[in-house]
Amino acid sequence: MKTFFRFKKKEQKPPVKKSLMREWGDALMFAVVAATLIRWATFEAYAIPSASMEKSLLTGDYLFVSKLHYGSRTPATPLQLPLTHQTIGSTKIPSYSDAITLPSFRLPGFSEIKRNDAVVFNLPPEDEHPFDLKTHYIKRCVGMAGDSFGIQNGQIYINGQAALNPPAEQFEYYLITDRELNKRFFLDRNITDFYAAPNGYAVHVTPAIAKELVTLDFIKDVRLLISPTGESEPGVFPQEPSIYTWNRDNYGPLYIPKKNTTVAITPQTLPLYARIITAYEHNPDAKVQNGKLFLNGKEVKRYTFKQNYYFMMGDNRHNSEDSRYWGFVPEDHVVGKAVFVWMSLDPNADFLHKVRWNRLFTSIN
Repeated sequence: MKTFFRFKKKEQKPPVKKSLMREWGDALMFAVVAATLIRWATFEAYAIPSASMEKSLLTGDYLFVSKLHYGSRTPATPLQLPLTHQTIGSTKIPSYSDAITLPSFRLPGFSEIKRNDAVVFNLPPEDEHPFDLKTHYIKRCVGMAGDSFGIQNGQIYINGQAALNPPAEQFEYYLITDRELNKRFFLDRNITDFYAAPNGYAVHVTPAIAKELVTLDFIKDVRLLISPTGESEPGVFPQEPSIYTWNRDNYGPLYIPKKNTTVAITPQTLPLYARIITAYEHNPDAKVQNGKLFLNGKEVKRYTFKQNYYFMMGDNRHNSEDSRYWGFVPEDHVVGKAVFVWMSLDPNADFLHKVRWNRLFTSIN
């Protein structure tokens, strides 16, 4: 006699329908994760807040910066609220915790950093935040790792040869006039960086605009304001006027460190590279004491660099806080390459003329 066992098919329950609130929450979570990944790995939007890159990039320009060109960096500070940088919104509440820090690595990119690239990077001398959360700056890469870099009377020299100047490069000029010039006079001539001075005005303009101003009958003279050779300017890197009498227009020459190259540590070179060795090279026990460099408690007289460094400058040469004032930019501080302007708002225009339509979706040179 055969016995048959019948297994009762398990009854399937209908899926539980999500509430409207749950659906919105899931959609929001997906959007935040997707936006965070895109922002980290591909492109990120930035705004130009100052005139340091005029007239190449204008105050009020909104950029897309490619992280694919040089390679995306893995986060060094993983405990951070999504889509934030240093603080939560406009508050002073930190949006991150440095309880956990990780080594940062760079993924393969489309290209290396090239001379004259417009580069976004984390501001190196800012020590109050982890390096990947330091304030973002944008400048032009004027000096590459391994270069001998110098400036003579405002002209950049690379390895002894005059460098190619950006087409929109600006300098400070002194306009001598006995006439009062209103704001409209300057804006009509595309001059946005100016201020009153004794017997005239100081303006930051391109050499071409300076030549046009000379032709006006009520402008008596237009003088280029170049700091003389041998005059030490306060605040200029490496802040050692007894050794280096440098200023914004006459600077260097100095060697820009390249990975795996070695320099002698002397009283002359130590001021140039002390910050690199003690702050950027991840040496846990590096210090400068009595004019000497110590690693792991031992004095060293030669040092081999662990990464590449770059020299960055704004195109508005006389109104830019850049490498001339705080030194080299480490490769691990580089965020990405500025590729195009997607929106531009003129802070000096009225509502009807606020948008600079001719700059929308223009590439950055």
